[in-house]
Amino acid sequence: MMPRVSVVVPTYKRLELLTRCLDALLEQDFAPEDYEVIIVDDANCAETKRLVALQAEKARHCGQTLLYIPVTSPCSPGPAAARNVGWRAARAEWIAFTDDDCIPCREWLKAGVAAMADGVAGVSGRLLVPVEGVPTDYEYNASRLGENDFVTANCFYRRDALQAVGGFDERFTCAWREDSDLAFTLKAQGAVLVHAPDALVVHPVRPVPWGVSIRQQRKSMFNALLYKKHPVLYRQNIQSTPPWRYYAIVSALLAVLIGAVSGWGVLALAGLILWVGLTARFCMQRLQHTSHASRHVLEMIVTSMLIPPLAIFWRLRGAVQFRVFFL
Repeated sequence: MMPRVSVVVPTYKRLELLTRCLDALLEQDFAPEDYEVIIVDDANCAETKRLVALQAEKARHCGQTLLYIPVTSPCSPGPAAARNVGWRAARAEWIAFTDDDCIPCREWLKAGVAAMADGVAGVSGRLLVPVEGVPTDYEYNASRLGENDFVTANCFYRRDALQAVGGFDERFTCAWREDSDLAFTLKAQGAVLVHAPDALVVHPVRPVPWGVSIRQQRKSMFNALLYKKHPVLYRQNIQSTPPWRYYAIVSALLAVLIGAVSGWGVLALAGLILWVGLTARFCMQRLQHTSHASRHVLEMIVTSMLIPPLAIFWRLRGAVQFRVFFL
């Protein structure tokens, strides 16, 4: 008997999180024979394989199907490629996507399937990112993920719609913008995409190291690829204008350096005053809705000085790599 839905979950060496996700998936209020769960191991990890094998044995006794597929390439190609591996191996007409650090609620599949009317190519569920107390900058930004549509933590696509566009673009090698790209591509082709607010997935915020926002700037290069493919939709849905504030901060910093090297003190001083003012304003804006704990304030001061030049560097690198004029 063919399942109605195949659930694809990419994973990469996160055993505790994957266990939690699997527990939620195998406890869905949905007929066991009507869905299968496919774990795509982007790390080809022996521990992950053992974990899934143990869970699969338990699932089998309940009439459920849990499959493990390792990605065997020498280097991790990223979650977009892993999801393609998963849905291409799936048997169902509809493919559901979630992530290994998520907790699908018990009614998730039932609510998603209820929205799968004839002619519908994709369904976007609701993502909840709970944050307790006053959030950090990272937690505040993570909580806003729930405002986006068709995030891969909670979406459903018809198999033939995925086949028509070739699935996820594997040039998005990190978990950034590959979900928007797929939704934009289908929209551009006139596909019908709907929302299912009752198809709820909880996405708890994970602990992160100090200064995580610095490392995250690398994702900016993939904004260039998304803009190249969908310039109008990008400006309408992602970023209406270039980040002129970042360019102004970087320009002020360059004025300081040029003035110092050339001996033109007036230019260096003017650039320094402007850089300090703009950077301080940027820092205060980040602290407006976030924690004022001393450790967090120090993190905001340091990262606010580093984020603008790093963000611009990665944006311009993306523009060069993907050959698009993108500011």
